Amino acid sequence: MEESIRIQSFEKLPSAKEFESMIEPRNVPAVFNGCIKDWKAFSKWNPSNGGLEYLQERVGSCVVEAMLSQSAPVFYGDLGRHERVPLPFSTFVEFCKQHVQNKEGRPGACFESESHGQPGSDSEHGYLHLEDAPQQIYLAQVPIMNFDNEERVQLGTLSKDIQTPESLETKALASINLWMNNAQSRSSTHYDPHHNLLCIVSGCKQVYLWPPSASPCLYPMPIYGEASNHSFVALENPDFSVYPRAEQSMEFSQKVVLHAGDALFIPEGWFHQVDSDDLTIAVNFWWQSNITSCMSAHMDTYYMRRILRRLTDKEMDQLLQKTRIAKKMKRANELPSNGQAGVGKEDSKEKNPRQKTILQELEPAAVHVLHELVSLVHTSVSVPNQDKPLLQSTSVTDFAAEMQDKCEKLVTAYLEDDPVAKLLWGTESHTLQNVFLAMAHNFPRTLETLVLHVLSPVGAEVLTQKFDEIDQQTAEGERRTFFEVFYSAFDDQSAAMDSILKGKELFALQAFKNVLDKYLGVNLESLNLKG
Repeated sequence: MEESIRIQSFEKLPSAKEFESMIEPRNVPAVFNGCIKDWKAFSKWNPSNGGLEYLQERVGSCVVEAMLSQSAPVFYGDLGRHERVPLPFSTFVEFCKQHVQNKEGRPGACFESESHGQPGSDSEHGYLHLEDAPQQIYLAQVPIMNFDNEERVQLGTLSKDIQTPESLETKALASINLWMNNAQSRSSTHYDPHHNLLCIVSGCKQVYLWPPSASPCLYPMPIYGEASNHSFVALENPDFSVYPRAEQSMEFSQKVVLHAGDALFIPEGWFHQVDSDDLTIAVNFWWQSNITSCMSAHMDTYYMRRILRRLTDKEMDQLLQKTRIAKKMKRANELPSNGQAGVGKEDSKEKNPRQKTILQELEPAAVHVLHELVSLVHTSVSVPNQDKPLLQSTSVTDFAAEMQDKCEKLVTAYLEDDPVAKLLWGTESHTLQNVFLAMAHNFPRTLETLVLHVLSPVGAEVLTQKFDEIDQQTAEGERRTFFEVFYSAFDDQSAAMDSILKGKELFALQAFKNVLDKYLGVNLESLNLKG
């Protein structure tokens, strides 16, 4: 776990200025121990101190929107797996009392015989009864205050028992909500589009948190869906055959245990799963982050492109790093001293004395790489006659057709699956520079075949990175000479450049598709959209 995203604990609630300058900008969760013990709610709502009776008296007549789920004790946020049902708050309080009685071994009252079917009863209004699986009910996000829509407020009376923490006094709050469960429950893994301060009034919650960067391990639902902020993975029983990256999810998680009086700051975008003990009551505050509030609408497309580009670059790096290749190659001590090692002959170009001796001047490591590279090219293509050039020069038309074919195929090659890319990746750029010079002088048709026909998209990406290293490590004159010699091996130099660049773009396209899948839950191949 990176130290920069490790959760910190504080014994005292910071001032609004301290919170805004030291806590909020980090975008990392923080725990504030015992910071709401001075609330009236802390003592008056406590179930072990007559809190249920107090709540029933204050807001028992209010009708709230309850979450009903047959998957309880796990409550999933997507609409397909739960219902929102109207419920008198007094009825939920009775659920809580019954649960307490059952745990203490006392039989619960049967309210059905007294009220079922009677005029004015809950059933007449379509409300739930105790026989309707009370443990499948969870009061989630019941508004105490809603600053955007006051009509949604259902428990406004309770606002007198709580107070806005000092840290949030300067914030433009979006809403304040009640969360209350009568039996043990778990909310499915999700993130929120607002900053959140979760305050425990009674009971205990255990919270697992993941930074937004862990999204690929949690398989977020598609960005275009109604539950795009939820994870596909049921972490209590994950199917790793369907969600293989989820096996690493716990490596990125942090666990926090909150007791009555504690509060937890959950920044926007942080995934969290919340486990609640029996009869736990909490209040949360939501507000928009400074970053989000400062994003001008006319800049959205620019921000989106910048972020997608940065994620794509990161994904490209990860694809290349999937297999660690040792930079130092084993020296080919058993190769013949002339360094040719069965490379073969090519008579497609006349060699001058300098070109003939360059092979003898290669160091053993370069000879080994040259031998491996030429062998891989020969293996990858059909060679009907070794006395002829490996492949005839490719016309622009043939090249365009081949690139079109490549573009139509899904790029799936990774570094560990691509021997040519592996070899290029594991070779020092200076050594590779000498190898390419030797190929351009002695085996130009093989070099042409490598670039135009054998080099995969991941190989093109590796090759351009090696070219960048050569640019940085060599003097201007030597650099210019190298590229002149390299491209002189091609009858059509523009085709060679296009092949490398288009291969690089195909690799970037695969990385971009991975970004859409990992971070946005969008699989382009599975979409069947007609424009």
